[in-house]
Amino acid sequence: MYGYVIRRLLLAVPVLIGVSILVFAIIRFIPGDPARAIAGVHASTEYIEQVRKELLLDEGLHVQYYVYITNLLQGDLGRSTFTGRPVTVELFNRFPNTIVLSASAMLIATIVGLSAGIISATRRYSLFDNASMLGALVGVAAPVFWLGVMFQILFSVNLGWLPSGGMGTWKHLILPALTLGLATAALIARITRSSMLEVLRQDYITTARSKGLVERVVIYKHAFKNALIPVVTVMGLQFGTLLGGAVLVETVFSWPGIGRLMVDSILARDYPVVQGAVLLLAVFFVLINLVVDVIYAFLDPRISYGSREVD
Repeated sequence: MYGYVIRRLLLAVPVLIGVSILVFAIIRFIPGDPARAIAGVHASTEYIEQVRKELLLDEGLHVQYYVYITNLLQGDLGRSTFTGRPVTVELFNRFPNTIVLSASAMLIATIVGLSAGIISATRRYSLFDNASMLGALVGVAAPVFWLGVMFQILFSVNLGWLPSGGMGTWKHLILPALTLGLATAALIARITRSSMLEVLRQDYITTARSKGLVERVVIYKHAFKNALIPVVTVMGLQFGTLLGGAVLVETVFSWPGIGRLMVDSILARDYPVVQGAVLLLAVFFVLINLVVDVIYAFLDPRISYGSREVD
């Protein structure tokens, strides 16, 4: 197990390097002059040239990347060109808010998705099954920003039950968490239903029922655990996706997290903050996938973490 974890962490290094190169290049190919955007509309030519020189924008891309990666290896993500504060300070002021939002959304998605998937599988073709799968289809197809705006109109504008944006009390968390969570719940429900139906056809489930076991025991003790592996895979990937997908939701609900920070930084051409934010999200995505692989061993003892990778 320890050897497997170390190998996966070592394999993550080239992935993160690739992410850093890709983000570094894409940001610098955005049309416009970043030095002018940072200096301001009314800045003099001399000041713009000074900003360009301070940011090494007058150097080649290979020189800029070399300086960036050298500083990164020393734990220095640079300073925000907009606020002047260290990028690490900017990120870790916002990242806990994104974690709270994503974790709350994942909790909603897990409860709603697993419950709907299990009930749909055990009551196949019932009214609940048809209604939940239709709802899951709508949830998967509906754009998350549209869903957020609809929730604002309904619960904030029309009913006045919840705040439409910002961060303060627990009420501010409900709408953005629901917006993120319900879309993910739809996918989890579909995967859970499909996986449960496959497991319920297995011979050992028939044997368990023939022994006279209570149906609840058959479903939750025997079938559910074996149906969890594909579901856990989706949940792990979706949690990583929630961290990145929070960009739109945080913008719609003015939630002060990493997503909104990235949008503001892109508009301000704040290269160091954008690069740091994307790299931080990439690191967490890699770690989440590693955790998911380790959880497999507890769900299915047949999985080996010896010299071979997980099947």
